[in-house]
Amino acid sequence: MTPLIVGNWKMNMTISASASYVAELLPLLPAGADREIALAPSFTALQAVSSLLVGSPVRLAAQDLFWEDFGPYTGEVSPVMLQEIGVEYVLIGHSERRVHLWEDDPMIARKVRAALRAGIGPIVCVGEQQDARRAGRAASLVRAQVLAAYEDVPAEDVHRLAVAYEPIWAIGSGLPAAPEDAQEMHAAIRGALTGLFGAPGGEIRILYGGSVTPDNVDSLMARPGIDGVLAGGASLRAAEFARITSFLPGGK
Repeated sequence: MTPLIVGNWKMNMTISASASYVAELLPLLPAGADREIALAPSFTALQAVSSLLVGSPVRLAAQDLFWEDFGPYTGEVSPVMLQEIGVEYVLIGHSERRVHLWEDDPMIARKVRAALRAGIGPIVCVGEQQDARRAGRAASLVRAQVLAAYEDVPAEDVHRLAVAYEPIWAIGSGLPAAPEDAQEMHAAIRGALTGLFGAPGGEIRILYGGSVTPDNVDSLMARPGIDGVLAGGASLRAAEFARITSFLPGGK
């Protein structure tokens, strides 16, 4: 399957800074169609970045959405609004939203269905805290998150789905999961997906996120079962993100 590399800018970069970044990034990206690249700017910069990406190989992603198309939901952004400006992917259930904004599994499942309604591909973020890993509950916890998010997805929408495994203890820490540990967790997620959807679940891309850098992306992407990465801090620097998107197949 085609690897997917996503840069999540989080709450960083103004509109002008975003424009400068895109101008610097685009000439640095690898040629060819053997990988897919997406950027997830802040909401205020989405429209500007969308315009700048026209004619480029880079897809537009959003960092979140609301589960209704319109209504009295002050401060929220709907899937219809995102669709109109060219958003193709959306991150849902990032650990920072689960922890700081108390997003739970039912809320995340509603957002998944809303994204699919609008033709936007949901990238559901899953991951465990360090205490769960120490207690040997990492795999079961992450499997439960995957099943809760996708259990009501109809078979015809499976091809739009993606999962991003981000161990919470690795995000922003500079200490990523070891490639073999990431591969083991991706296998557990794959098992949940195939159990839920059958053979089509084997075609859903599973990304790794959590302190992804130019120095470790090759070793991560060399592991079978890792179908891409979700980069955070490293995606804020155009040259570093370009190197991440230029990962060497097989780590060579």
